[in-house]
Formats: sequence, C-alpha cells, structure tokens
Amino acid sequence: MALPNPEPTAYGSGGALAGDVLGAYLRAQATAFLRALRLHGETAGSAPAGGAAAAGACEAARGLRLASRRIAGSLATFRAVTDTAWADGLRGELAWLSSVLADEHASTALPTRLRNALHRLSGSPERPGSGPGGLAAGPARAAALLERQLAPARSRAHAAALQAMGSSRFHAVADAVAVLASEVPLEPVAARGRVADVLVPLAEVPRDRLAAAVAALPPAAQAPPYDAGQDGSWQEVRRLLRLHRYAREALGEDVARMAEAGGVLARHGDAAEAAAASAAAARTPRIAPATAYALGVLHADQRHEAEEARHAFHRIWHPAPAPA
Repeated sequence: MALPNPEPTAYGSGGALAGDVLGAYLRAQATAFLRALRLHGETAGSAPAGGAAAAGACEAARGLRLASRRIAGSLATFRAVTDTAWADGLRGELAWLSSVLADEHASTALPTRLRNALHRLSGSPERPGSGPGGLAAGPARAAALLERQLAPARSRAHAAALQAMGSSRFHAVADAVAVLASEVPLEPVAARGRVADVLVPLAEVPRDRLAAAVAALPPAAQAPPYDAGQDGSWQEVRRLLRLHRYAREALGEDVARMAEAGGVLARHGDAAEAAAASAAAARTPRIAPATAYALGVLHADQRHEAEEARHAFHRIWHPAPAPA
C-alpha cells in the first residue's frame, strides 16, 4: 500500500504564523518517515523475502527516501526559521540516508530497466528456443553481459544500505525524526512572523534558482539531438525542482504540475543512466557482433527516451498558449 504524502492546507494570503505552518509540514513529514520506518521493520522480519514482503520493503525504503528528502529540503529552504545548528545537523544526516537508499534503489532499477528494454526491442519476450528470459541470442548475451557488469554495484549498494539501516548513525537519525514529529526547534523571532513576510520570500530562492537553471537549458525548439554532456545540467534542474516543490508544498500550494515535471525528469535520469550503461557494455573487448548490435540498439533506444523526456519537460514547463 502506498504511503500517502501529507497534503497541507493552502494558506491563502499568508496571514498564518511562519512557525505554525513550517512546524505542521515538518511534523507531517516526520510522521511519514516513522510510518515508513515501521513498515520497514515489519517487512524486514518477513520470510521468505519475496512477493508481498519484497514489495513492502521497497515501499518502505521509498517512503523513507521521500520523507528524508522533504525534511532535508525544507530545512535547507527555511533554515532561517529554525534552530540553525539543529537544522544543519539533521539535514546532513537525512541527506546521507536518502543518498544511501537512492543508490540501492538505482542499482536495482537500472538492470530491470535494461532487461525490460531488451525484451521490448527483441519483439518476442516468450519465443521458444530463445535465450535466457525468452530473448534471442544477441539480446540474451547483451542482458547477461549487463548483469555481470552491474551486479557488483548492486551488491555493494545493497550491503551499504543494510549496514546503514543497522547502524547507530541511522538509529540516531530515527530518534531525531521521532522528536521532530512532536516538536520542531524554531527560531523564536522568525517563527512569530507571518507566512507572507517570512516563508514566502524564503521559498522564492529555490524558485528563482530553478528558473535560472531551466533558462540555461537549450530551448525545446532548438534542442539538438540527445547529448550526454548536458545530463549534469538536467540533473541540477531536477534537484532544484525538488526543492521548489517541497517549499510550495509547505506553503500548501498545488504542486501537481511540479510533480508531473519531476516524474519526467526522473525518467530522463533513468534513461540517461541506462544509455551510459549500455554504451559501457558495448566497449567490452571481443564481444560477439550480435551482442554488440543488441547493445547498440539498446543504447539508441535509451538515448531516444532521454531526448523525449527533455521535450516532455519543456512542454510541461512552457505549455503552448491556448488558442484564441
């Protein structure tokens, strides 16, 4: 079952107190973190680790990752409204945790994406007499090569996540979030200010940074074919969009368009990573021509998906004017 994200009430003119609004949002996200942590504990004790238990563990990790990002992002944007020493410490620890969990998620999602793409491109996932998983010889060898190359990173990421979740460092983070669920350390003067005077100006900072990063991207009409050299700029837009979205969530605003754009940027990142992995596999010495061909087709397919995601983002962020 999906863990719902809290939906705060819109604060209209900003007449509410900054501390009340920010405190309510942070407490809600801390509660979401603790709910995911409880689910993680329940699934970790399930046996065997498959089926519903595996799905529950994945959902729990996702819930921890998202709540950690929201709390950390909000503490960064609205730092001046909080006890800064406390906020800086907790933000750093939550950034560490979300990074570890994100690495584990990506290390599993990437091979799955590549296998699914190879099945789709082969056109016959269940053909009798084909290679492993129903693939023809070239794609099957390509899948096996990718698995060999990606498996060590997946094992390392999984081991790092297990170690992190069992560490005293994680338990200290969980304890701090548990306290946050009931009490938010705030800066007294700023917290007594009005939302319109305190939170709204602070929320403009990630919005302006995002606008500048988007403006630096090639316009959709002039965008060249996919260039991996631009991936860093797109990743930065994705990061800034998250901060902007979380700030607007805290203010109770509608973030549906931001969520849609964020989903497109997530697909862009996944496709770009898959394109890089397939290109790296294709550079393996002495692979069979059929394997190299399958990897080349896979690489082109993932490049195309990344390019399409870039265009989709521009369509969402810069919608065409309605006809008169």
